[in-house]
Amino acid sequence: MLLNVGDLVRMRKAHPCGSDQWTITYVGADIKMKCMGCGRVVMLDRPTFEKRVKKILESVAPEA
Repeated sequence: MLLNVGDLVRMRKAHPCGSDQWTITYVGADIKMKCMGCGRVVMLDRPTFEKRVKKILESVAPEA
């Protein structure tokens, strides 16, 4: 899965605050993301993230 910092993703389950949209803030072996509802920052390992993500809503093109 090709991810970039700044991408907006929708997860399969909603966060306890009610939002299911997250912004990617770090991409590597782990994925760090920030909840668009409450601002909570969560870090998941890549395989777990790829299982839980439902859709990439907005993709930011990488800078060349």
